[in-house]
Amino acid sequence: MKLKGKSAIITGGSLGIGQVTALLFANEGADVLITGRTETTLVEAVELAKDAPGRIEYLVSDVSKEEDCKAAVDRAVELFGKIDILFNNAGILPLGVTHETSVETWEQVFNINVKGTFMMSKFTIPHMIENGGGSIINNSSILGIKAITGTAAYNSTKGAVSQLTRSMALEYGANGIRVNAICPGTTATPMVAAFIESSPPELEEFLKGVQPITGHLGRFATPEEIAHAVLFLCDSENVAYMTGAELSVDGGWIAN
Repeated sequence: MKLKGKSAIITGGSLGIGQVTALLFANEGADVLITGRTETTLVEAVELAKDAPGRIEYLVSDVSKEEDCKAAVDRAVELFGKIDILFNNAGILPLGVTHETSVETWEQVFNINVKGTFMMSKFTIPHMIENGGGSIINNSSILGIKAITGTAAYNSTKGAVSQLTRSMALEYGANGIRVNAICPGTTATPMVAAFIESSPPELEEFLKGVQPITGHLGRFATPEEIAHAVLFLCDSENVAYMTGAELSVDGGWIAN
């Protein structure tokens, strides 16, 4: 068990990449607090881990709210005594080119994708400093490195998450805290399915075309493939020299 004795917080932990990563962590021996806005799916995720060596607890929480972020960190410390890993995974993916994106939508996606990552980190880092270190993984995106049309706000938030990752890596390396970003390509999650369903029909073919592996295998990434990459970044023994990095798991999109 690679994470035996470790504790983690995963935001957006009830569905998709967050849920699968939480289950993987629990099966690797970690105790995990998952957060999200929908209690029903959080409870379902906890139930999936009932036979795992680690345990999953949940808290209904909205990462766009400062008080919720602080409460989540406080709850994890109360449950586990410490926080070794923070996976800032919560995010939303709205459609819209720049001039058609409302200010309300722009603010909402920045509040969740960027402000939420900042606030969860802000409240977690003092505990990691006190404990002598930890690992923070931010869920950026290939769209934090490259851009596609029609997702101006999302592209912008993921670029911000990547830059925040670098900033925190520089700020807290001396405290034993490693901060890295995972940059998934198109992944078969409920969020991506909803995005494709509400987009023009040719978008799915475009996304397959820019990811060479996808075009060859006829599929998008699975959440499990992304989760194992997150687990890799948590390996404090074997990747202790890795911080401030963006790990692309994108089917070759970045090479295209």
